[in-house]
Parts: sequence; C-alpha cells; structure tokens
Amino acid sequence: MDKLKCPSFFKCRGKEKVTASSENFHVGENDENQDRGNWSKKSDYLLSMVGYAVGLGNVWRFPYLTYTNGGGAFLIPYAIMLALAGLPLFFLECSLGQFASLGPVSVWRILPLFQGVGITMVLISIFVTIYYNVIIGYSLYYMFASFQSELPWKYCSSWSDRNCSRSPIVTHCNVNTEKGKIIHVNISWVDANNFTCINGSEIYQAGQLPSEQYWDKVALQRSSGIDETGEIVWYLALCLLLAWLIVGAALFKGIKSSGKVVYFTALFPYVVLLILLIRGATLEGASKGISYYIGAQSNFTKLREAEVWKDAATQIFYSLSVAWGGLVALSSYNKFNNNCYSDAIVVCLTNCLTSVFAGFSIFSILGHMAHISGKEVSQVVKSGFDLAFIAYPEALAQLPGGPFWSILFFFMLLTLGLDSQFASIETITTTIQDLFPNAMKKMRAPITLGCCLVLFLLGLVCVTQAGIYWIQLIDHFCAGWGILIAAILEIVGIIWIYGGNRFIEDIEMMIGAKKWIFWLWWRACWFVITPVLLTAILVWSLVKFHRPEYAQIPYPDWAVALGWCMIIFCIIWIPIVALIKIIQAEGSILQRIINCCRPASNWGPYLEKHRGERYKDMVEPEKETDHEIPTISGSRKPE
Repeated sequence: MDKLKCPSFFKCRGKEKVTASSENFHVGENDENQDRGNWSKKSDYLLSMVGYAVGLGNVWRFPYLTYTNGGGAFLIPYAIMLALAGLPLFFLECSLGQFASLGPVSVWRILPLFQGVGITMVLISIFVTIYYNVIIGYSLYYMFASFQSELPWKYCSSWSDRNCSRSPIVTHCNVNTEKGKIIHVNISWVDANNFTCINGSEIYQAGQLPSEQYWDKVALQRSSGIDETGEIVWYLALCLLLAWLIVGAALFKGIKSSGKVVYFTALFPYVVLLILLIRGATLEGASKGISYYIGAQSNFTKLREAEVWKDAATQIFYSLSVAWGGLVALSSYNKFNNNCYSDAIVVCLTNCLTSVFAGFSIFSILGHMAHISGKEVSQVVKSGFDLAFIAYPEALAQLPGGPFWSILFFFMLLTLGLDSQFASIETITTTIQDLFPNAMKKMRAPITLGCCLVLFLLGLVCVTQAGIYWIQLIDHFCAGWGILIAAILEIVGIIWIYGGNRFIEDIEMMIGAKKWIFWLWWRACWFVITPVLLTAILVWSLVKFHRPEYAQIPYPDWAVALGWCMIIFCIIWIPIVALIKIIQAEGSILQRIINCCRPASNWGPYLEKHRGERYKDMVEPEKETDHEIPTISGSRKPE
C-alpha cells in the first residue's frame, strides 16, 4: 500500500503531511494511519459493529427459532454456541483486521496460499448485498404505504380475490333440494341457487389474510414462478434506488461519514423495539404470546435433539456476521492498540441480548393478534418474510392507530438493514482501497457511488414480478455453504498453518501480554472446538439439502443449477488462487507449497512504530504488492 510521498528535500511531517492528508478527505489530521484513516471515535466503531451484527435476522428469525426449539430452554444451547463458535471467530477476525490494518483480501498476506478465502468472502458479500438492499426497499415501500388514515392491507379490497378473509371460508356443505334430497355441494353453487347450508354440515378452509394477498398481489405483484419474470415493478425499483442513494450518501466519505450515521441507524431500532414492547404489553393476549415465546412453552427435553443445537449454532454464526469479510474490514480502521478483545465481547453480547429482547416485542403483539382472531399463537407465528410483511403488518392493522405503529415498525426494519448494508459496502470499498490505494485516495466518492450504481442495476432483477424468487435463490445458495467453507478455512489457515501461538503473540502486541490461563480457552476453541462445530454444521446442511421453494412453488432445474453455479463461482477462487500462488513461487513443488504457507515479507503491523523486534525486518507495504508472490528468500521464516 502506497504511503504519502514527499519531495526528497522535505521530511514527511508537519505541514507537508497535513497538506497531503487534506487531499484525502477520508483521513483526519489526528488519525494514526495517514494512508487509510482511522475511526474518529471508539464509539463510531462499536456502533458500526453492532449495526453490522444486529440485522433483520435478530427480529424475524431468532424469536421463531426460540419458539420452535423449546422456548426458554433454547437459550442454553444458544449461549453455549456463542461461547464455542461465535465469539472465538468474531474475536479472531477483529484481531486480524486490526493487526495488519488491511481488508479481507489483502490481509491474507498472513498466508498467501489462502488468499482466495478473502476473495470468496467479498464475492459472497456482493451477492448478498444485491438482494439485501431489495429487502430494505420493501421496508421503504411499506413505510410509505403506511402514511394513510387506514392501512391498505387492513381489509380485503379491489386487489383481493374471493379467498381473502381473516376467518375460515365455507367451501362445501349439505343442502336440501326442492325434492327434499340432501346433497353435498360447493358453496358457490349454494350461493348461486339461493339455498342454505344445513347446520353443522359446513366444510371450511382457511382464507388468505388481507396482508398476505396485499404482499403477493400489490407489493410484489408476484408471478407464478421464477421462469415468469414479468416486468419491473416500478415503485419497488424506485424504493430500491432510494435505498442505494441513502447507502451511497452515508458512505461517500468512508468511515468518516458512515461512523456518524450509525449513531442513528444502530440505536433507533432499540427505541422502536422498546416502544413496541411497551405497547404490546398493554394489549389483551400479550402475556399469552410471551409465554409461548419463552415462558410456559420451555421444553428442556428438546435439548436432546441435535436439530436444536444445529439451529443454535447456525443462528449464532450468521447473526454475528462472521466470515463475510465485514468484521475484518471495519476493524482494519482501528488504531493498533485498541482493545479488540473487550470490543468483541461487548458486540457479541449486545447482538445476542438484542435477539432475546426483540422476541418479547414481537410475541407480545402476535399474542394479541391470536387473541382477537380466536387462534392459538402457534397459528399466527411466522418467520422471515412471512413475519415481516404478512403476520406483523396484519397484527399492526388491528391496533388502534395502526398506521403510526406500522410506520415505526418498518422504519425500524429500514435502519436495521441499513447499518448492516453500510458494513457490506465498506467491505467492498476497503478491498478496492487495499488493491488500488492511490485511486481511492483521489476518487473515493466516485468509486463508492459507482459501486452502488452497479449493484443497483444488478438488483433490478429482484424487483421484477419474479424478484422474490431470485432473492430466495441467492439467499439459499450464496448465504450458506460458501460462508461456512470460508470460515473453516480461515480458522484452519490462521491457527493450524500460520500458528495459533504465533497469532496470540500478534494479539498481545496490540492489547498487551495476558496470563496463560487467559489464552487457554481461546486455544481450545480455535484449535479444536470451533472448527469441529463449523464442520459439523457444514456437513449437516449439505446432508439436509433441499430444493429451494417459495410459497410452496418449487424451483425448476435450471434455477437450481444456476444457484449451484453462483456458489461455485464464489468458492472456486480458493483453489484457483492457491494454484496460481504455487505456480508463481520458486523451487520444487514441496518448496513452493511451503513457501506459500509462510507469511509474505510485507506481513505485519502497517505502521513501522508498531512492529517492534518481531517485525523489524518487515518489508514496507508499498515495496511489495499483494500481486507479488514472495520467494523462499522473500518469505518470512517461522519465528
């Protein structure tokens, strides 16, 4: 990475340095790293990390998992998986990015053979970023639609069909004909012939809620399947454009601007969740909903089931956003001696407690919905899109002042999604900065806005009438196995090949030496427990693979094949880059492999003042780029 250059007759300090950095508007005069910049405040970083980790899954997935996996008993495997899988990997990634001040691709100077892992992380983040902003666009659309005296999905309307109803619909019954015979007929025939059903002979089917038909017929204009693309839904396209404009405006100065925006986007969801909890707790049936969530339904016998532990581990892994590259990217802007250990604990605990807290807010209102509809809570509980855009809007429509609560809820979803999106885009721009530092210094804003424009155009397929099918397809394939593979290789490469003890020494250079007992737990997790758990989750998910579907509509073979192509495209760079590194190295095959398993000669703390004796021979970053492969003599020998 290039550093600021000064004429040979000047020293790079004082006024000259300030002048140079002033051209680079994402760098402050007081920043420790004048090339890349640092967070303006510690709180900027922490809130950005909390915003990245706390996302839509905390609201629309965790409460449902808790309900279906034993209620309060689920918190036991959840907490254990946090300690064994989530926190160790989270701490590892934060330490890695902070130590080298590099993004998720360039940080693999630590182990050149595995640089493809960083590329995989960034590619998967790009795929997910494309559809994640579409979900933010959905939230914008529903928020705008809520600015009415009455929520448009409160009642069945001109856009609904005959199946639209909150109560069961009579489909068949027995009737008396004119000749006195009793026959079993379709209810539509009864209506047409002015007969009436014999009491007790009715056969019912569940009607579709107004909110469900509104979601399908109005918001999405959903087609019959992914192979019926239809046209672009113009108002969703405009909402998607607005979402990208918000993201671009928040990030055009990098962390200097996004670090300020997250004070609102990271904190506002807690305000809304608290308001919704207070409102929900005052409603009839709220206690029933909460008891279903975590109280009376606690079932400790569920802990004997492997599925419960798998769900806990999976939720922890994905909700903390590990192995996406974002944690490395955000931490790379920390000052070298920042206490990343305490940061990791604070962020992880905040994320998990947020999930539990969100469950109370969600289930208190779902309990009220079940009460007034005469159903059990189990009949109204949903997850994912069904919760966010069908079940919860339906519950809000039945509250006094429904539009106000709806605006609050969807604005909360908007802010939950935005700060996660900020970190994802920062992952992409940080990667570009590490590869092309001079271009980013001069053109950070145009490059950032250019990335947003390209991703917006790629996302247009997700706002067609078949858009929801594309979102499900990308999420099903790209947000699953690829991340698990990257996480396993990341921890194996750094701990088993680079060396766990060596990595601990690197961390101690930043946060100070610790007693051996302090590291005993981390060694146990990093060397054995965490990689074994992640491997078990990967194998389980592959064994339990099922064809994706949406609304009980299965995907055609070509769509499934395309999904496999997307994930293969993301992970294929791991062996490709490894092969390129080995070919470009010198010596015999064995020597080349050994050489590529050693840190590059420019691996170490970015600034010379932090290198100490351990990295005193480190080559300056700008003297050897990531594209160059260290030779035997140029590699850093094991210490």
